[in-house]
Amino acid sequence: MISSKLRQKWAVTLLAWSVALLLAFPVFWIVLTGFKTETEAISRVPHFFFHPTLENYQAVGERANYFHFAWNSIVVSLGSTFLALLLAIPCSYAMAFFPTKRTKDTLLWMLSTKMMPSVGVLVPIYLIFRDTGLLDTKTGLLAIDAMLNLPIIIWMLYTFFKEVPREVLEAARMDGAGPLRELYDLLLPLSMPGIASTSLLAIILAWNEAFWSLTLTAAKAAPLTAFIASFSSPEGLFYAKLSAASTMAIAPILLLGWASQKQLVRGLTFGAVK
Repeated sequence: MISSKLRQKWAVTLLAWSVALLLAFPVFWIVLTGFKTETEAISRVPHFFFHPTLENYQAVGERANYFHFAWNSIVVSLGSTFLALLLAIPCSYAMAFFPTKRTKDTLLWMLSTKMMPSVGVLVPIYLIFRDTGLLDTKTGLLAIDAMLNLPIIIWMLYTFFKEVPREVLEAARMDGAGPLRELYDLLLPLSMPGIASTSLLAIILAWNEAFWSLTLTAAKAAPLTAFIASFSSPEGLFYAKLSAASTMAIAPILLLGWASQKQLVRGLTFGAVK
């Protein structure tokens, strides 16, 4: 007889695999469609078995310079993450170790800004970018992505910093360490798993951001999200070519996610068990 604990374990495992396959299927279908002809891609009957072709990738390569868009995505993702961390680390440090009675209200207010639709501030931001010459520049897109991700980064770092034992910092203060030395020589090394996972999440969010990329860039600073959108034309949607472009756009960030998943999980569970 199978014990109830073993049945429960199998049921949880089966449920986990089912959810994982359900979430992964859209990505699998996009990759698969990229190797189909346009006729097979728009067929009402799904084609799981077909003769794969590389013509869509060839057409994508001939139509647009993939590496130009990919370089823009890399610069914007890494640059916005660095800028956001530069602002978020001292902010989270102050809130975690020198809180006031308004600290929690400030945190909630910052997080509430993520609930506002981006289109609600489109006009003022567009006018600011136009007047400051930041339209279609990597600097402008980098800045807007950093500001978009800043509330989440501050929240995550605040949580990680709160998990660091105060006794360690108090001992450093007794030895004469000032706030800057306490932060950079003690707190940052102790919180490195959390900072690394926060950085990875910020890179992924910046890489996938589409609304502001399409609104504030044209050609010079357009990232891979704009590269994908360029395959939607007035003549219609070319699903096979669009899928090939999407596969090329998501491949780098998927590889990064798979390569760093242990670090990401380690960081997200940092301090969960004492």
